Amino acid sequence: MKDRGYFGSFGGAFLPEVLVATFEELDIHFQEVRRDEQFWRAYEDLMGSYSCRPTPLTFARNLTRHFGGAKIYIKREDLNHTGAHKANNVMGQGLLVQKMGKKRVIAETGAGQHGVACATMAAKFGFDCTIYMGEVDVMRQRPNVFWMEQLGATVVPVTDGTRILKDAINEAFRDWVTNMDTTHYVLGTACGPHPFPQMVTFFQSIIGKEARGQILEIEGQLPRRVYACVGGGSNAMGLFSGFMDDPVELVGVEAAGKGLDTGHHASRLCSDDASPGIAQGYKTYFLQDDDGQMKETHSISAGLDYVGVSPILADMHDKGQARFEGATDAEVVEALKLTMKLEGIIPALESTHAFVQAFKEAPGLSTKDCIIINQSGRGDKDIFTVADALDDPKWKSFIRQKAGQYA
Repeated sequence: MKDRGYFGSFGGAFLPEVLVATFEELDIHFQEVRRDEQFWRAYEDLMGSYSCRPTPLTFARNLTRHFGGAKIYIKREDLNHTGAHKANNVMGQGLLVQKMGKKRVIAETGAGQHGVACATMAAKFGFDCTIYMGEVDVMRQRPNVFWMEQLGATVVPVTDGTRILKDAINEAFRDWVTNMDTTHYVLGTACGPHPFPQMVTFFQSIIGKEARGQILEIEGQLPRRVYACVGGGSNAMGLFSGFMDDPVELVGVEAAGKGLDTGHHASRLCSDDASPGIAQGYKTYFLQDDDGQMKETHSISAGLDYVGVSPILADMHDKGQARFEGATDAEVVEALKLTMKLEGIIPALESTHAFVQAFKEAPGLSTKDCIIINQSGRGDKDIFTVADALDDPKWKSFIRQKAGQYA
């Protein structure tokens, strides 16, 4: 990595002058704790006592039997407190905020899991908390909005632009510019200006460290491949970090939406629709037109509906250190149904993208091989979206009855 957080030609910190001092302060504090073994032990203790770590590595016996080929293991980040891998990052940043002496945190959220995790962290540490969320995502993730507010956070619907994750990030940065002295921005994914990609990866690396140790203990060998969905890249970098120096293939799965050939998707690294650019303070692959204007994105999953991607993953893509595939909305729904019926596990729609690709490839591997899928979150947050996708008549009847009660 070069100075100022570059990964190959990607990354950096493209900042307005007013934010430079704030980022320098953040980088100084982060680099101190990154090298502090005592800080990491305190972090692990917090995650063990408050967030159910280590999360289990579950052998998916029925799915393995169904597909044949490699043994399928699932890293259960859905059993983390607040239901997703997001707690790993926000609790780590919470400890950092305490060290910096700030009293207020802000965050952006798409699927809402990062928002809930951040609101939870703020409640535990006694911080004021404001969450920015695109208006579209507020509508499709209403249960998470409810919990954020009950936890004491102020949720601000963002009505600018396409009203999704990228617009929420923009609003969070606007807030930070005017409240730098008292406020820390808890960015939720491995994107943005340096040191955020490195910092989020650092805290999420607990996933890969655990998974590597667990699979060696269970199977006595490394996995042939590991799979993770890719929105911004936090859960993928978390899992991949544990296997970067091993002969293990790293597979990231993006949102192919209605199809890569339709233009209605959010695939940056496995489509021809993205190109390198600079936005939101860093350089990476963005879905943009020839004039550098950001395109609209689409995914059944709010958390993957993002126009950019981690600069670390962008560099890994260009260097061939990881492979990236796409899963369509339709494939995701079918994989979710199969996983629920065969394993009694309900992955988040985001996570299910990784399941899609693993299911395609497991039958072609040897029965002596094993693979790991990172289940980055649980699917209860997606009940409205999934019920709509399945066109469930009982659910529709329930919604009409509830609506009638409040009419």
